[in-house]
Amino acid sequence: MRTFRHLEALRSSIEALRANKFRAFLTGLGLVIGNASVILVVTISLTSRDYIIDQIQRIGSNLIYANYEAGNNGATATADADYVKEADVDAVRDKLGSRVVAVTGVMNGLDRLRIEGHDEDVTISGTDEYYPVVRNVEALAGRFFDAADVRQRSHVALLIEKLARRLYGSQEAALGKVVRLHGLQFTVIGTFRERVSSFGMSELTGDTVLIPITAFKLFSGQIERIDPLYAEARTPSDVNAVTAEIQSILEGRHRAGARYSVQNLTEILATAKRVAEVLTAVLVVVSAIALIISGIGIMNIMLVTVTERTREIGLRMAVGAARRDVLEQFLAEAVLISVTGGLAGILIGIAIPLSVQFFTDDIAIPISWVSIAVAFTVSLLVGLIFGLLPASRAARLNPTEALRYE
Repeated sequence: MRTFRHLEALRSSIEALRANKFRAFLTGLGLVIGNASVILVVTISLTSRDYIIDQIQRIGSNLIYANYEAGNNGATATADADYVKEADVDAVRDKLGSRVVAVTGVMNGLDRLRIEGHDEDVTISGTDEYYPVVRNVEALAGRFFDAADVRQRSHVALLIEKLARRLYGSQEAALGKVVRLHGLQFTVIGTFRERVSSFGMSELTGDTVLIPITAFKLFSGQIERIDPLYAEARTPSDVNAVTAEIQSILEGRHRAGARYSVQNLTEILATAKRVAEVLTAVLVVVSAIALIISGIGIMNIMLVTVTERTREIGLRMAVGAARRDVLEQFLAEAVLISVTGGLAGILIGIAIPLSVQFFTDDIAIPISWVSIAVAFTVSLLVGLIFGLLPASRAARLNPTEALRYE
């Protein structure tokens, strides 16, 4: 009997909503937008976080980089002695041994090349055969210089992808060409690119020429400055310990007043995760406010509905309907609006990210089932909580006064 009365209340609620389709649609629209927003916000946040973390990890989650920061003595000669040297790179390589995959150093300078009819500055980076391993660069054409090239001070060069294209039209066309750097001729033996862009945050630019570090020293003058020193720890768990060890080695090989910055990507990864979590929380709160406003809208419309249907309520009570039946009917109407709007919002929130995946394979778009469950639960609670007041008011109406209501 009780089940029949519940079904009767649900049937009456559906009929009432069908009689006012447009009003019901506008009332539930807020929940459609709110739920879709919650799912989209969480999806966008997760996608952004995963993308950023993936990019950092692909640059090299085990990567450590060091450079001379400052000293407390302003004398030029003293400052020059404080710079990281090739001997420091060798010392780090020897002392860390098997704890690192590779260690390399980079010396940087500038020169001008004639590109597309006019002279432009290009970055010249001197390094060794370990550089492509640590910095995760790949050869597009030709080869990278090897230990023999470094040892023999060979006048060979590699051009970054963009520069090779601007100078010679393609990667293959650049091979065998001769570029003049500081008056010396270098033969192009290969072209390269970063496997993952470092977004201009490294020594590599769109106009970089790589040469053996021994050849670079031919025109770098008396000052030897490695900036930066790179190392790749063999295991993620040893990154922080290796970072501290490199700091100790550099400080131990130079005067007490010299300071060296030795960092890794672990902190950047942790920061990226924290920022994503905070951003997600803020955006979810904003979306939750939209859901609460939708709930207030439902309550407002239901209160108006109770007023409009006062005579109907009085008539139902007069023919035997209990106050509980009236309460259930109006509460069911509010819940139906909220749940239907919520489900529609969830479907939209899922459909948009899934449709994006048809246009790109480069970015994985995760769908958070937790956000879907939360969105549905909130929709149900919105209907119950904000529908309770109008339903209670309808149930408390005096049947006699309700029948006389105009």
